[in-house]
This record gives sequence, C-alpha cells and structure tokens, in this order.
Amino acid sequence: MMSQRLVYWNGKFIPESEARVSIYDSALMFGDTVFEMTRSFNKKQFKLREHLERLYASIRYLRIPVEMTIDEMEQAVLETIEKNEHLYGEDDEHRIMIDVTRGLLSLYDGNIDGVSSGPNIIIADFPLRWTVQSMAHLYDTGINAVVPSQRNIPARLLEPKVKNRSRIHYLMANIEVAQMAGSDNWALLLDEDGFITEGTGDNFFIVKDGKVITPEGRNILRGISRDYIFEICEELGLPCEEKNIEPYDVYEADEAFMTATPFCILPVMRFCGEDVGDGKMGNITKELLDKWSSNVGVDIIQQIRDYAKDATATSGASPYEFKKK
Repeated sequence: MMSQRLVYWNGKFIPESEARVSIYDSALMFGDTVFEMTRSFNKKQFKLREHLERLYASIRYLRIPVEMTIDEMEQAVLETIEKNEHLYGEDDEHRIMIDVTRGLLSLYDGNIDGVSSGPNIIIADFPLRWTVQSMAHLYDTGINAVVPSQRNIPARLLEPKVKNRSRIHYLMANIEVAQMAGSDNWALLLDEDGFITEGTGDNFFIVKDGKVITPEGRNILRGISRDYIFEICEELGLPCEEKNIEPYDVYEADEAFMTATPFCILPVMRFCGEDVGDGKMGNITKELLDKWSSNVGVDIIQQIRDYAKDATATSGASPYEFKKK
C-alpha cells in the first residue's frame, strides 16, 4: 500500500514528493498562477462547484489556455480524494489545493528537455488539520486584527477577485504585524481611501446593533465563506449588508469576526489591541457558527479543538500569521 499521497499532475497521478514545477514556469517568474483551496465536512467537499466556478473565472480573466472543462476538473478533484482516502483517519478532512499555471514562458518553451509546454493543472490533497490545529485557542482568546502600513492593491491596478499567487503585499502585511507587540495579530488591510478591505487570507465582518456588516466587494477577494455568511444570515433572519467600513466603525462595533474556508469563522475580539465590544465572542458570531455547524453536520469549534490536541511539529506560525510561537 502506498504511504505517500498522490497529486493530480496534468492528467496523471504522481507521488507528492515528485510534483515539481519547472524553474522556467511563468508561475515562478511572475506569480502567474490562479488557485483555489477547498475543505470537506465529514469527507464531503463543501461548495466545491462554487470554488471551481471562481477558479474558471480567474482562468478566463488571465487568459490561461486551459482545455480541461469545469466538469472534468471536478471529477479530477474527486478522483484525487478517492486515491488518497486510505491514508486518512476517520476524523480527518480533505484540504484540496488546485493550482493552474500558464506554463513555460515563450522564451523557454521548446528549449527545455523533459518539460511539457502549456498550462499545468495540479491538484493536491492534504489533511485540513495542518491548517487549523494551531487556531483552536482563538475561539477563546480571539484574533487581534491589526492594521499594517501595507495597503491592499486596488482593483484598478490588480483585480482582487482573481485568486492568484501574486500576493507579496499580503506577505509583507503578515510580516509587519508579526513584529508588533502582542500575540495572535492578524493583518487587516485598508484600501487607498482608508476603508477596511480584508485580511491576508480571510474576509472581515462586524456586527452593530444586530446587523452583520462586511466591506463592499470592490477591492477584495469575494470569499466563498463570505458568500455563505449571507446565506446563513438569511436562514436566521439576520440583516446583512455590504458597505464601506472605517477603522472607527470597528472600534464602535459590538462584535467582529473573520471568515475563510479552513476555519469557517473566527472571532475578532481585539482591534489594534483594543477590545471589540466586551472583548468576547459575540452572540451573533456564535449563532452563525452554530448554524454553519448544524448545516454541515460538524461541530466546527470542537473539530478544530480535537485537531489541536493531536498537534505535533506543525504547530508553528499559521498560514495567516508569521509570528513564531
């Protein structure tokens, strides 16, 4: 029995350790890659089609000549999961990472032996616990959302609704807030007009007087989890709107939280070191989390806490922050 996960690589499955992109690939040269990352609940992929629809919108926008249809991509994802399932425990969830690169730059195309031309389509499958096991304490202590000097790139310069790997501004924001005093600092970027946009891998919400509010979709990546909050709010009869949010509004908010695919919802209990509301997870934040858990049949908080109990060497800085524990 193979003990190494398999990766879908341009139509075939290869061991994870053999999955390599050429040093001449446009992805390495320019960050010329679009991607999506999904997760499962009880081994069933959540909003997979929505992720793939956004992926193909990104592919079209960047004019990457992909011949694979969205239905074929979906089937490849499911086949990747099936080939790796025997390596997963009963309580494990599948975290899927799909990368699509343009391939070799034209300068090198045809001149590099053993490297195929054209786009690369890569589907990797790894345990969700890697991403979330270091986050369990945040359901008790909360995130400290911090505004770095690094601003988000406006849509007039780089379309944020295309999920791409050109993310150096996110990296610089993470490095900056990691060097600030305190713990659990997560970057929250402003746009060029001083309005709050998003985190470096998550969307942001506040709650004020019973209303759920999130930044307009103009200068942000419109997250799949962000969209699901709109659905849950409708199910619960909670008012929810998109509007410009200033830092002042966060100081005056009753609650705040982040959303992203791996952890779904995390409470923001501090903003630039000051308590948001009473400095605890808010009632509406908890109501949304409970409804999400009920809808997918998984206690989201408890699952992440269980993963934290089994955490080993991967308990360092998370993908969302760069301060070492």
